[in-house]
Amino acid sequence: MATNENLPPNVIKQLARELKNLDEIPPEGIKVGVNDDDFSTIYADIEGPAGTPYENGVFRMKLILNRDFPHSPPKGYFLTKIFHPNIATNGEICVNTLKRDWNPSLGLRHVLIVVRCLLIEPFPESALNEQAGKMLLENYEEYARHARLYTGIHALKPKPKFKTGAISESTAALNVDQTNTSVCSVDPKTAVSGAVVPPPTPLAPSLNTMKGASGQEPPTTALNSIVEMGVSSGSGGGAPPPTAAAAHNKKEGGLAKAQGGDKKKIDARKKSLKRL
Repeated sequence: MATNENLPPNVIKQLARELKNLDEIPPEGIKVGVNDDDFSTIYADIEGPAGTPYENGVFRMKLILNRDFPHSPPKGYFLTKIFHPNIATNGEICVNTLKRDWNPSLGLRHVLIVVRCLLIEPFPESALNEQAGKMLLENYEEYARHARLYTGIHALKPKPKFKTGAISESTAALNVDQTNTSVCSVDPKTAVSGAVVPPPTPLAPSLNTMKGASGQEPPTTALNSIVEMGVSSGSGGGAPPPTAAAAHNKKEGGLAKAQGGDKKKIDARKKSLKRL
């Protein structure tokens, strides 16, 4: 494994200063990463420039520095697959700055900026990817479509896992569920014949509300008025269904009428026995 011992001490000091500067003031759309034990390989994540087929993509590349750096240029490779005339299928980068136009005074910042500019303005005349170069010259739309396809498959930015709005909506939904749970909980005191008494409404107050402070059952007339309101509205559209309290009262009213009829029959029998 390569270490900083492969580079001269003066080069290591120069690289350390450059890398610190790149970390504190990164170039636009470029983020540099480095292994402190090995300055001979520099990694960088390059954001696809807006308005290009590489927009919304993040492309990782590396620069490999030889022992005689900076007298010889570094070698550049894209680690993320990309469809580009000047980038070979194995990721090798072809740009004059890293070849005949190299100058020992050029720093890492200049090299990285040039590579990003290559995504904005390719040079099909010196193509390493012949298919991309030919397509760029003959049919730009087809070239752009291929480049966008590669970007979407291999270099798309990861989306954030959570959003503030989504969290707020989830919290609101959770609160609603909790409210519904509390409303729907069954109170044995308000259960009639196995049915759950709904919460108080203007047309159907709950049994507990109608009992009052004394805890006694409400007068029969009050419940009967509620039943009559439901009956008079008919079975046509829009009428609210009878509440559990009204149904219970109706049942009790029927029992009272039946008991009244039985009492009349008994009185009639008593009178007939007296006549005999």
